[in-house]
Amino acid sequence: MAYVDWRLSGPAVDLCNCDYGCPCQFNAPPTRGCCEAAVGFHITEGHFGDTRLDDLHVACVFAWPGAIHEGHGQAQAFIDERATEAQRQALLMLLTGQEQEPTCFFAIFASTVETMHEPRFLPVRVESDRASLSARISVPGALEGSAEPIRNPMDGSVHRAKVVLPEGFEFTDTDCASATFRTEGAIPMSHSRTNAMLWTMDVGPHGLFRSGA
Repeated sequence: MAYVDWRLSGPAVDLCNCDYGCPCQFNAPPTRGCCEAAVGFHITEGHFGDTRLDDLHVACVFAWPGAIHEGHGQAQAFIDERATEAQRQALLMLLTGQEQEPTCFFAIFASTVETMHEPRFLPVRVESDRASLSARISVPGALEGSAEPIRNPMDGSVHRAKVVLPEGFEFTDTDCASATFRTEGAIPMSHSRTNAMLWTMDVGPHGLFRSGA
């Protein structure tokens, strides 16, 4: 099947309610039996066909009653209010799993969502610095989240850890950090000192652009 030519690249961050490292990455049940997450990315370079998507920020919140693969989830997207109508429509198509292989990570997550709440167009801001293990997702009135380094409980020093997934569908490697996030509105949640993952997004209609692609 032929798909629209598209690509999104830039820093991304996942904040979720699991313990550090997230057992979901190891095909294990979620720490607390359910999955709640806030995800954000800053498109430093991107396009959908002839529509440029550079420098746009996107965030999403998700909640599943059990493990993600069991489905019955709900989601809501927050898209940079600066986006034009064409850019908004392009991003919504991608976030809902259109114009991509079913094994592309947007499509995988979309397939587990039963309720997609109306998207909101707000001043979204996503910042991530893997070197300092820090990140921030801000959507005023809807989502505030941050990541900071995991600390050694004995001396408070920075604890660095990575998850490496050579065949991963969302990322191939990510830096682990400590998350704090709170959401309001359609999917309210509040978590602190839980899992954060800082990674680099580079994805197109056939999935991740891996080394050499």
